[in-house]
Amino acid sequence: MKASGPVGIAIIGAGVISKEYLGNLATFPDVTVHIIADINEAVAADRAAEFGIPASGGVQAALDHPDVDIVINLTIPAAHVEVATAAVNAGKHVWSEKPFSLDRETGLSLLQAADAAGVRLGSAPDTFLGAGMQTARRMIENGAIGVPLTALTLMQSPGPESWHPNPAFLFQQGAGPLFDVGPYYLTALIQTFGSISKVAAFGSTARATRTIGSGPRAGEDFDVTVPTHVSAIAQFETGESSQSIYSFDSPYRRAGFVEVTGTEGTISFPDPNRFDGDIRICARGEDDWTTIASVGSTASRGVGVLEMARAIRSDTPHRAPGHLAYHVLDSMVSISESIETGQFVTVESSTAAVPVLPDDWDPTAATLL
Repeated sequence: MKASGPVGIAIIGAGVISKEYLGNLATFPDVTVHIIADINEAVAADRAAEFGIPASGGVQAALDHPDVDIVINLTIPAAHVEVATAAVNAGKHVWSEKPFSLDRETGLSLLQAADAAGVRLGSAPDTFLGAGMQTARRMIENGAIGVPLTALTLMQSPGPESWHPNPAFLFQQGAGPLFDVGPYYLTALIQTFGSISKVAAFGSTARATRTIGSGPRAGEDFDVTVPTHVSAIAQFETGESSQSIYSFDSPYRRAGFVEVTGTEGTISFPDPNRFDGDIRICARGEDDWTTIASVGSTASRGVGVLEMARAIRSDTPHRAPGHLAYHVLDSMVSISESIETGQFVTVESSTAAVPVLPDDWDPTAATLL
């Protein structure tokens, strides 16, 4: 890696989410996207032309690019570990979209490969680095609700098939509401309470097939192979507990609900799938909520890549590391095992706490001169 100037980026996976990453990364002077790749090279070329990226091609072209330091892995969940491992073996740092992997074995092998190669792993979600979650964390750490004790999270929707043009993978292994949306909520809980030690859960599937509602394949049916409603409880290593619902089966939409109750009050987080949003707080013995504006950066997806790039240059730990993503994965796999067995499941992994960002952290500043 160069000692100064922007950190070089490659994106592998030119699907829907790549547009959001590319739009945001273009506003961060500390990184430069050199190439976008996809197994469908024509799609990669179109996306490169759309955003003025100088090169495009297949996966190997991205891995071989001499100016690339970090590979952003935006492939489908089933390909995350394969692509990330190839990038690690090419000597690249890797940022992957969630989930980190589909199972513990491949997730651990990826962590071990990165350690052996001396490169870093980072993973979505990076929404917790936004102003909303960071402000909420500062408030809790400053004693706004006393000692945190319990949490309640809710994510209910009819599912993404009505608007997503290719939604089948969101209802198969590695997705469903737990693996697709759960990482946002579990990461928020882990940032608040620390590592999860034990889980129990129930799951159900409302329909065996669903129908694509938009795009060129509208009207096509596809199979559902994972639970589309999950109810889970978790206990944390320090004794606190949470209750969560992750559902694609509800006609009523209720997303972004995270409440943490402490000894002196309750705090309501912004949507953990967003980078911004106000915080609400209700003191012990009161019935009314007070709204607190969030403070900090509201830049969207890609801030985790930028924060990792700056940390690599400064040789300091980054805030969305592989061990955090693996613990989230381990917790989700444990929830799935609890659904299958009807028993409590111990979560064997743990993750170290990460510090909050300074409230003046600015992704649009040029710091790597």
